Amino acid sequence: MTALPLRQLLLLLLGASVILTMTLPAQAASGKDVVYKVRGEAYEGYYMPAARMSSSAPLVLLIHDWDGLTDYEKQRAKMLSDQGYNVFAADLFGQGVRPTEVKDKRQHTGELYKDREKMRALMMGAMKAAAKQGADTDNSVAMGYCFGGAAVLELARSGADFKGFATFHGGLKTPEGQDYAKAKGKILVMHGSADSAIPMEQFAQLTNELEAAKIDHEMITYSGAPHAFTVFGSGRYQEVADKQSWKRFSDFLDEMTAN
Repeated sequence: MTALPLRQLLLLLLGASVILTMTLPAQAASGKDVVYKVRGEAYEGYYMPAARMSSSAPLVLLIHDWDGLTDYEKQRAKMLSDQGYNVFAADLFGQGVRPTEVKDKRQHTGELYKDREKMRALMMGAMKAAAKQGADTDNSVAMGYCFGGAAVLELARSGADFKGFATFHGGLKTPEGQDYAKAKGKILVMHGSADSAIPMEQFAQLTNELEAAKIDHEMITYSGAPHAFTVFGSGRYQEVADKQSWKRFSDFLDEMTAN
């Protein structure tokens, strides 16, 4: 057998390497349901690692609206994963509790609005579950939709150590006896100015409270946007406001979690 010249051999090896690289599938991130316990009760969150599978990726704690943790939050988690973030979507209602009737949604959210300590414990329990998945809980941002937005502000008032807090059309009213004296991290509020469920008076009041407490904050309104303007496929969805608010949130994440 005739030996190949060194140059020809190297070219053949390089070609084989290129072919192998092209045919191997890229390692893709996949989300998974995570069952965990808080105060002895079972909850089922959802963990989506960063698409680039980096152990040093920042963490986004995502809080659901009053429907409970559904495919909507999982879709948002995938969008954040694609941007390079680990995401833990918390469950604040309990394993298997995904209400579909308005009366049930009001019941579950109402119970937590009346028990703020439990609401806080559930979010911090979700953070512990995220840590067990390998997420970096020291470099994290909390975000939420509607009811989840109100929960995120509750988390901020608790003094939880997050880099930032962001709400999309979330509840803005501060409960009696609470304030933002302990808050850490910047607060970003994205709100529809046509939101009849959460009027602009509450938006203005929150602005005054954050300013008085000297909390770094950014308050944005979107003209014509109703409550739940980010919910894909719903009658309230407003594409312009959704895309604009997502762009600002994406930039906010970069700003808050940059090392």
